[in-house]
Amino acid sequence: QGPLRIMNPEEYTRLDQIDREHWFYRGKRDIARYWMGRYLTLGPGDLVVDAGCGAGTMVAEISRQCRAVGLDDHQESIAAARGKLRGRPAWLVQAALDGIPLQDGCASGLLLLDVLEHLDRPEDALREAARVTRPGGLLIVTVPALRQLWSDWDVALHHRRRYHRRELLELVSQPALEVLHLSYINTAMLLPIAGVRLWRKLFPPSAGSPRAEDQIPLPLVNTLLHRSFVSPACWPWFRAPIGVSLLAVLRRR
Repeated sequence: QGPLRIMNPEEYTRLDQIDREHWFYRGKRDIARYWMGRYLTLGPGDLVVDAGCGAGTMVAEISRQCRAVGLDDHQESIAAARGKLRGRPAWLVQAALDGIPLQDGCASGLLLLDVLEHLDRPEDALREAARVTRPGGLLIVTVPALRQLWSDWDVALHHRRRYHRRELLELVSQPALEVLHLSYINTAMLLPIAGVRLWRKLFPPSAGSPRAEDQIPLPLVNTLLHRSFVSPACWPWFRAPIGVSLLAVLRRR
């Protein structure tokens, strides 16, 4: 599907400024690591691929445990990630996700964290992700949920869609993949986020106004929001009926 403008260049700069500490981005990485660790024991010889690696924070964190590859098709992402990887067993590759330049079955785990919603043909990227994941390996997918939450935030990040559970289940139900867990997450913040986005629809902010999504809350609030996000998402028995995002844990057959 060729080069795809996933985000405006300035969005990578904003992400790089808050990615390490913000409750949402840190929480998303913690959730992915929990589910990866639940089904895999990763060692130095294993490879984990972060497909659509953003500012590269997850790649740097993974490389403390095993080998890591960060994939993204935009140089802004690669540039933001490069400074975090000095001296680590990690590599950055600029490539589109519908043509991943890695060998079949080379990865023990692969992450698609808030990536598929950007793509015109997400099924192609998912098939490529399955191809490079070894049998028994894990794929972790997160996407934004609920079309009713569509806002200027989705427009700024060049989203194509927000998913409902049934739609994500249909997408990930491919012959090569087994669905281990699929649920809404970030339920606690659904009403506050819906309220903020409705307010912005009714009263559009002026150009250049700071966005709530770009601000790190006060430390105590940030910690509480992080816990309310991560803990329910890591309960294997819990399937939230609704939430701001969706999580899918998949195993390569």
